[in-house]
Amino acid sequence: MRIRNARPDEARTLSALMLRSKAHWGYDAAFLAACRDELTLAADELAARRVVVAEDARSGELLGVASLEGEAPDGTLGLLFVEPGLIGRGIGRTLYAHLLDTARAAGFTRLTIHSDPHAVGFYRALGARPVPGGGPLPLLQVELPARAGWLRAWTGGRRAVHLGNVAEFQAQFGPVSPAGLRAAGHYACLAALIGPHPAAVVLPRPVPAGWIGLLARQLAWEQVEMYDDVGDGRPGGGDLDGRVGGRDAVSGGISSEGSVNRSADRTGDRSGDHFATLAAGVLARPALAARLRGLGVPFVAWGHTAASAELSGTPLPPGALRHESKRASHALFTALAPAHPDITVPAQWHVPGRAAAARRIVVRALSGAGSVVKTEHGVGGSGTRVITSPRHLVPALRGLPAGPLLVEEYLTDTTSPGDPTYDGVVDAAGGVHTVGVGAMDVRGTAYQGVTVGPGAVPDRVETAARTFGEAVGRELAANGYRGWYDVDFVAAPGGRLAPTEINLRLTGPSVAFMTKARLDETRGGAHVVRSVDQIPLGARLPDAELMDWLDDLTVRCTRIGVTLLPTIPTAAFERSPWVGVLLAARTFVVLDRAEELVRTASRDLGGMFTDPR
Repeated sequence: MRIRNARPDEARTLSALMLRSKAHWGYDAAFLAACRDELTLAADELAARRVVVAEDARSGELLGVASLEGEAPDGTLGLLFVEPGLIGRGIGRTLYAHLLDTARAAGFTRLTIHSDPHAVGFYRALGARPVPGGGPLPLLQVELPARAGWLRAWTGGRRAVHLGNVAEFQAQFGPVSPAGLRAAGHYACLAALIGPHPAAVVLPRPVPAGWIGLLARQLAWEQVEMYDDVGDGRPGGGDLDGRVGGRDAVSGGISSEGSVNRSADRTGDRSGDHFATLAAGVLARPALAARLRGLGVPFVAWGHTAASAELSGTPLPPGALRHESKRASHALFTALAPAHPDITVPAQWHVPGRAAAARRIVVRALSGAGSVVKTEHGVGGSGTRVITSPRHLVPALRGLPAGPLLVEEYLTDTTSPGDPTYDGVVDAAGGVHTVGVGAMDVRGTAYQGVTVGPGAVPDRVETAARTFGEAVGRELAANGYRGWYDVDFVAAPGGRLAPTEINLRLTGPSVAFMTKARLDETRGGAHVVRSVDQIPLGARLPDAELMDWLDDLTVRCTRIGVTLLPTIPTAAFERSPWVGVLLAARTFVVLDRAEELVRTASRDLGGMFTDPR
């Protein structure tokens, strides 16, 4: 589906659509006749009333109509009608979100809605609030606060092309193992959510047909182009004519699947070697690169690489990524910490290899001190081990590279409910914008997910993390870095925070913050959002069965007031199958209930294949 301005020659057709939509609610002929004049559009008034239509991107069939009327700052949502047979498929929600985006851009701060009584629940669910004394029709209003500064800094408040170049970014800092490449191929799916409203999504791995449509229905996205299975340009990858994997044009539940000629079976085994060349793979397909550039929107990559810079035209100066190194970030933390009394920096030692690391760790363990051993680069806890006893030494060091390594003082506060993470954006001029502070779920050293939103972390912790995170951002900006970054902390004894690393790229928490912003804008209020990156499944599910299960689970979550988004749908047929999800609600009580619902449903999948005898 796409949304565009209505044409004068469509006035009669749109008038008939509105009357049919009104009749959907069971009004009698006399009432409909009385509404006819009000529901008749004249060709010469469409532009002044800012009338837009939703149409099928392939057939051109008109699916709905809406209007934004009046002059800023106060306006009116004048019309919102959907073809009766398509009501309930998300078209109305997407038209509504489009009008809110248009209104913000035009300087409106409030919209009034004279609602049909049957539509009040729809508008209230999207953030509109009743106004007493509305007259013969229910009167509602929706407030339109200014878009957050970090959102304007990120993409200018516009749609963007999203590049899931997770492995490509990691490969800049050293070899990535086959298992790491495979994991990065799954994790890249999160790139669909690294902006509030993508124009196109480019991913290295084939994704299930219909997945991007499910996200679109939940987040009120208009047409999104999907290009998956984009690798290094080897034979079979194809070019723009649909052979580059699937291409879905989707919105509001309307999905047109493009022709597909995949280079590998979705459920088959993939070596993963070409996942490290996503942006380079786009550049190797001139027609695809031209198509994406021709959309006229910004590019946002998971992480900056030479290829993504060439594609987007936004290079970084040499050395701008240096603080992705845990050694360099520790040096920056040490320099900044004296000005921040709530921050403590763990001691860190640079050692040439495993033997030297072992000697230092043993000495520390014998004195009762725990240690963390790290590789200089690594994501999601990879290359990191915690050692609190000499007997843990051998298994902890097994699997680490020969060196060099970092040994760090182990700090922890067992009373803390989660480890804080600060996210920010450095804009093109070097200005720093805070996105927020969330509470990470870290098991051992492995990142599991995050919760963001009001109350996710105590006020004192949020203030300390934000103040220090902004100071880090200013130093990154002075070093030439531009884009998204985060600072991860652990809770240290005495109520202080210990910064552990800087990520100069998108992360799991950034996806949660981005989704919260989209839901807050399109549905109103302040959401709490939780991402859970890996939920084990009780059975291996091929794509079609997975999407049926996810559709059903989405409906079950909606019934308890929760938005469910499947963030990683590509691992459901692995030997140990799993999915990633994101949950959004208004309260933590409902959020916890939804997580338990999802985990129980995931475990129960195995029962579908159990012999009842």
